[in-house]
Amino acid sequence: MREPTGRLFGVGLGPGDPELITVKAARLIESAGVIAFHSARHGRSIARSIARHYMREGQIEEPLMYPITTETTDHPGGYQGALDDFYEECAARLAAHLDAGRDVVVLAEGDPFFYGSYMHLHKRLAHRYPAQVVPGVTSVSAASAELGRPLVERDEILTVLPGTLDPEALTEKLKATDSAAIMKLGRTFSKVRSALEDAGRLDEAWYVERATTDKQRVEPLSEVDPSTVPYFSVALLSSRAAAVTPTAVPQSSQGEVVVVGLGPAGREWLTPEAQDALATATDLVGYGPYLDRVAPNPRQRRHASDNRVEAERAAFALDLARGGARVAVVSSGDPGVFAMASAVLEVAEEYAEVPVRVLPGLTAANAVASRVGAPLGHDYCVLSLSDRLKPWDVIASRLSAAAKADLVLAIYNPASKSRTWQVEAARDLLLEHRSADTPVVIGRDVGHPAEAVEIVRLGELNASKVDMRCLLLIGSSQTRLTENGKVFTPRRYPEPS
Repeated sequence: MREPTGRLFGVGLGPGDPELITVKAARLIESAGVIAFHSARHGRSIARSIARHYMREGQIEEPLMYPITTETTDHPGGYQGALDDFYEECAARLAAHLDAGRDVVVLAEGDPFFYGSYMHLHKRLAHRYPAQVVPGVTSVSAASAELGRPLVERDEILTVLPGTLDPEALTEKLKATDSAAIMKLGRTFSKVRSALEDAGRLDEAWYVERATTDKQRVEPLSEVDPSTVPYFSVALLSSRAAAVTPTAVPQSSQGEVVVVGLGPAGREWLTPEAQDALATATDLVGYGPYLDRVAPNPRQRRHASDNRVEAERAAFALDLARGGARVAVVSSGDPGVFAMASAVLEVAEEYAEVPVRVLPGLTAANAVASRVGAPLGHDYCVLSLSDRLKPWDVIASRLSAAAKADLVLAIYNPASKSRTWQVEAARDLLLEHRSADTPVVIGRDVGHPAEAVEIVRLGELNASKVDMRCLLLIGSSQTRLTENGKVFTPRRYPEPS
């Protein structure tokens, strides 16, 4: 059985700024037993200088020193033959570590597979050992960022070219593309400059040297002295579309009111449509505790008010919109269920010129129901026990009618600090038509950290357990409580006997 081997990692370091190394790259560099890096014959390694902040004492270092760079060679295979032998020798050195079970990280400036030397080792080793490539920020991306000009926009084409191309081929490719990045400058710079001029693109071209480092240089390419150009530099033709200053489009001063359902709790209960409306609003209006559930944004104005001034709140929001504001009126749960949508639309009859939209939210009845199963699986009725906007006689008659019709009931606003007797009164009315064993679900603060859900029998429903933060689900004659604590109402209703 073969002994476990070490793993090979080609790790991209980005363009030069150590802070642009990825978290994964930093972790691998720190944990590796062996760090390999390329250098010229002077022995200095740009890759190692970038990664040194993440290296530790005691790591084995393998300097991979090129036998030649641009010099002539007497190797029988010429320049390419000399490099092939070099990569074979480097691969053998790294294989010795991998065979001994040591992980090897090969440092690569930019991205390992973007004109990187690591790829030559990968080709020789990846079929023999576990190998992984960790991408890095390329010099092209860095140069574009430092220049502050987008590379491509919409359906433009970006062409990446080596400066070593034949001059005529380089010119033709520059003529044919929208944007371009030309790599491997240094000794090829004069040829690249001529190709840009022949392609009619010289005035568009920018030169970026050692992007993101303290030696960075950015200039119009036409002004660069060829004798000062190092290998680590890039010529860029940025997006033509981005170079055009957009014509200012007059913005409409037309405001609007969007009534947004927040659902029962946090952001995870929000619909994407509601999130977008909250993000794009200039003003947020609502009952204070509900408004507190929306993350603050200093760009937006927040207008909190009391829970008992719905009409005034609606008029305030509509006045803001009439003045050009984009107003989000926030409402817990669904804004159309005992909430702000109706109040806003009623007042909006006097604001015909102001657009009003209503965005749905997950209502408390559905949230509570989901915690216990499917108690709303058949026909059900939604009622509020609050007598602030309708008399108790109306509530009582509707409770009796719903109970007589054998509907499941979802009861909102069952009690408050000043209103405590309605729960027991409602229970007694329902017991005239329902069994005392009917399942009742008491859901409190569903979705919040203090969430509590309890299942009791209708005959045992105790008002002391219920307040304004609760919602009650009262089963029909068909609603069942299972042995594992689930509540559901079958979709099929029995035929009359």
